Amino acid sequence: MRAASLLILMTSALPASAEVFRMGLPIDCDLGETCFIQQFVDHDHGPASSDFTCNGLSYDGHTGTDFALPSLAAMQAGVAVVASATGWVTALRDGMPDTGLTPETAGDIDGRDCGNGVVIAHANGWQTQYCHLMQGSVAVTQGQTVQAGDRLGLVGLSGNTEFPHVHLALRRSGQVVDPFDPDGQISCGAPDPETLWTLPVNYMPGALLNMGFATAVPDYDSVKAGTAAIDPIARDAPALVLWGFAFGGRQGDSLRIRITGPGGSVVDHNDILEKDQAQFFRAAGRRTPQGGWPEGRYDGLTELIRAGRIISQRQMYLDVR
Repeated sequence: MRAASLLILMTSALPASAEVFRMGLPIDCDLGETCFIQQFVDHDHGPASSDFTCNGLSYDGHTGTDFALPSLAAMQAGVAVVASATGWVTALRDGMPDTGLTPETAGDIDGRDCGNGVVIAHANGWQTQYCHLMQGSVAVTQGQTVQAGDRLGLVGLSGNTEFPHVHLALRRSGQVVDPFDPDGQISCGAPDPETLWTLPVNYMPGALLNMGFATAVPDYDSVKAGTAAIDPIARDAPALVLWGFAFGGRQGDSLRIRITGPGGSVVDHNDILEKDQAQFFRAAGRRTPQGGWPEGRYDGLTELIRAGRIISQRQMYLDVR
């Protein structure tokens, strides 16, 4: 999301120095497995965008860090948004529906990009803001003191967003600070070893969010919803398909899809991206042979490959009966 609208930003310049401030993750999940950082603070002052590693996991004017869930099903199961540090609540909003940004909802969202959210003030002029919470989930009140790790609400799809996530913005005296590079001195290829996180947070330049077997190429909406996978699959199903859903795709990346069955290789497909894609999915499969698929275990493998190196991999298996 762009500039959050619970509070007006003064500038996106970074402070040269500041008292030590430490923060935990704003979400209760297993980072890199059940949630992923899909976008970071934009460090490019022009119309382009660049994250703190000089890569493209950001967009023009982005002022925070986006902790995303792999599907709408994961959101609906309920994932807590928590306070990153001790402080007191200075602003909040609830009641906006979890519709995300569409042409139909743009008018209602205009001026309320953050959606349902919470702003927390901390000592020494620090401030955190949490956006896109689920409607009706905000669990704090204005003026309330919160401790690090206290529940603020649930990850949702409210406001200016196209996927379920919590947007965490950090500011000091009204100025945006990137917790991954708090001094703002970017050195490409050599990220600042001093971050504001209480525990190490690994940078993922892109990753597979989800994968699954199906009997036909699924539609994108069902992939994003988390409802596209079928298990088990019957021997006489029309086809055997494996799909992979990923984020952070760069032009020239490839998504490799492999299925191995009782008789050996069933599918080995490599799809090369023709352009950068913030989120994307690919699928490959085969029609069912005469007489049906042999019964047994079918192993699926998806790999996101960049410059000849596997940067993300997922595996699963399926029983054909």
